[in-house]
Amino acid sequence: MQRPPTLIAFLCLSALVVTGCGGDDKDSKAPTTPSGVTVQAGSATSVHVMWEQASDDKAVTGYEVFQKDAKVKTVPAAKTMVDVNGLKPETAYSFTVRARDAAGNLSKPSAAISVTTPAPTPEDAKAPTRPTGLRGELDGKRAVSLRWRPAADNTAVTSYDIYQEDSRIHSVSGTETSARVTGLRPGTVYTFTIRARDAAENSSPDSNAVDLTTAAAPGEGPNTAPTDLKAAVRKGSVELSWLPPEADGPIESHELYLDGKPATTIVWGAMPTGKRATYTMTVTDPPGTRYSVKLRAKLPDGKWGDFSAQRTVVLR
Repeated sequence: MQRPPTLIAFLCLSALVVTGCGGDDKDSKAPTTPSGVTVQAGSATSVHVMWEQASDDKAVTGYEVFQKDAKVKTVPAAKTMVDVNGLKPETAYSFTVRARDAAGNLSKPSAAISVTTPAPTPEDAKAPTRPTGLRGELDGKRAVSLRWRPAADNTAVTSYDIYQEDSRIHSVSGTETSARVTGLRPGTVYTFTIRARDAAENSSPDSNAVDLTTAAAPGEGPNTAPTDLKAAVRKGSVELSWLPPEADGPIESHELYLDGKPATTIVWGAMPTGKRATYTMTVTDPPGTRYSVKLRAKLPDGKWGDFSAQRTVVLR
């Protein structure tokens, strides 16, 4: 009788097939090492750490920032900057960054970057002067280069903070007057301003604003954002004017946003593209109130277009 050997052979073959088909899908490949790490002293007790995005065969899920061998910060993958607080004045520190994926794989540490925190100035309440002459240019589809004239301070400017609309996105040393901002989206309008900061954390007023629009990705349509938005403050009102986007038909309405929230819808009859639009916004808030203003157009197909560059106004 040959059946028992045949059955045993069949079971062995089945076990072999199951083992072979199961495989090992465990992700053991670590992300690439973060590059372009910079560390700037923001004050006597804090530093600002930035880096370039890492990549992974699946996805980077976060970053870990180390001071020597101690992990001091963990941030999600969407962020490539973080402030480290609670440091000692006039002290040297060294930082590295590692990328992490969903399987817990950590990249190799980045190059170690050293920084020394400045001396404290607890009685300094005077802010630096505003940086001037801010200008910028595109540096590829996902980056821009910015330059400005230095600010002055009664002690010393320790850093310059780069803002995109109302969010700080980058910082450089107080001795630098240029910066490269990366990780931007193609075909997007960005509004940049600069603020100077000293060791006591006093920040200057905003510099002039610079609008830059990154190039569209291949296959994308034309820019749908209103352009050349201007805001003039009057007593009891703010006068806005802009150019509606080019579209395959008239633009009949715009949606106005104040401080990131929809405030009103501005409706006209059919307005031909290329003609400057105007709107006077009545205000009742006290002088000194600060508004961030931007808007978008409703396109002929009924969808909302991209947002314009943002403008900041202070009532008087």
